[in-house]
Formats: sequence, C-alpha cells, structure tokens
Amino acid sequence: MLNVDKLIISQEMPKSSILNILVIDDHQLILTGTLNVIQKQYPDAVIAKAKTAVEAIAQITSSEFDLIVMDLSIPKDAGTIAQIEIGINLLQKLLQQYPQQNFLVQSSYVKALIRIKHEIDEHQGGFAIADKELSESDMLIRLNLALQGATHTKDIKIGLELKPEWLEVLKLAFEQGLTDKLISERMYKSERAVRTYWTKIQDLLGIYLEDCRKEGKNMRIQTEIRARQEGLID
Repeated sequence: MLNVDKLIISQEMPKSSILNILVIDDHQLILTGTLNVIQKQYPDAVIAKAKTAVEAIAQITSSEFDLIVMDLSIPKDAGTIAQIEIGINLLQKLLQQYPQQNFLVQSSYVKALIRIKHEIDEHQGGFAIADKELSESDMLIRLNLALQGATHTKDIKIGLELKPEWLEVLKLAFEQGLTDKLISERMYKSERAVRTYWTKIQDLLGIYLEDCRKEGKNMRIQTEIRARQEGLID
C-alpha cells in the first residue's frame, strides 16, 4: 500500500480507463448524491450500488471493482436496521479476502475504524477515509487517492492501540450490559484478568480514579463516555 506522502497525486485517472465502482450506502439521498458526484467526475465509469451487506457481498463475489465506496452504518439485509457494527464486520472480511482491493470509506462514523486499525494498516490496496461532511472536491481527492493505491487514514490516527481482548471487554460491558463476572465467563478468563483489562483500557483512555473522585464522577460511566467518543463502541 502506497504512502500518500510520497505519491504525486493526479486529479483524474486516465480518460481511457473504464472504471468499475461499487457504492454501498442504505441512505437513498446520499447514495444518489455519491453516484452523481462520481459519475460527473468519471462519465464513462460503470457504477453498481448496494444498500445492504448481503447485496454488497453478492455484487463483490460476482464482479471485480476498481474501487468500493462504502458507508459503515448499513443494514445486514432488507428490512433490518442499519448498524455500524455491520459495516465494520463487512469491511473487516473484505480486507481479509481481497488484500489488493481499493476502498474509500465514506461515513459519518469514521472513528469506528479504530476498531480494525491493524487490518487497515496491513492492507495492500488503496484505502482512504472521507467523512460525509467533506466537500465534494475533498471527497473526490480521497477517492482518487484510493484508486491510485494510496493510503489516507489520518482521521483515525489518534494513537489508540487497543488489544482485541480489551475491545471485547468494552463491547460486552457497554453494548451487552454484562457484569465483570459474566464477561469473565464469556471470555473464559478470570475476573482478575478482566479487572486488569479495565485498568489497561482506562489508562489508555485517560480515565483515572483520583480524577473521578475529585470531580464526583463514576469511573465506569466516564469510561463508557470516552469509549463512545473515540468510536470504540456504538
């Protein structure tokens, strides 16, 4: 995967190239808007669309794409609720199965990508991130970077490096509401190990007992608030 800092960026791909692009987004207005922006930039591009993870997988397994543009908050299939975790899981699987694929993640929840930062860093294809609040011109710059095999992930370069078991503790505690005892049983770990994970997590997030006591705040609640702010949990 190329480093964007060492790459001379052209604003457009060669005119002779016919691009195959897949756009994954369940919000019709945004999907249409994204399609229009890309089609305007690349009038000869063949653009497919998918609104769910199931539709996306069907498209990807039947066709090859120069670029996949995807939101993170998508439903698993028709009639279900869009969830960030669905998009994260889909992206994680695609990164593993298609190491050369180019991706542009266009989402309002880009911080959630910190959960799979290791997989993103190891990816060999292009990978760029574009918050949905970006202007069209900035989004197209990121799209072009991804098409050229470059990397643009500064939006998640926040220095947080959570081990998988720490992230699992956060999810079990705050997304499933489990106690430490139940977490230890689910993870096949001792309660002491779970308590150690909490200290590691809180140290990483900058949540300390003395500060919470001085401010009269609950340490567990502050941990949850900060974890959500950093996109570690939904």
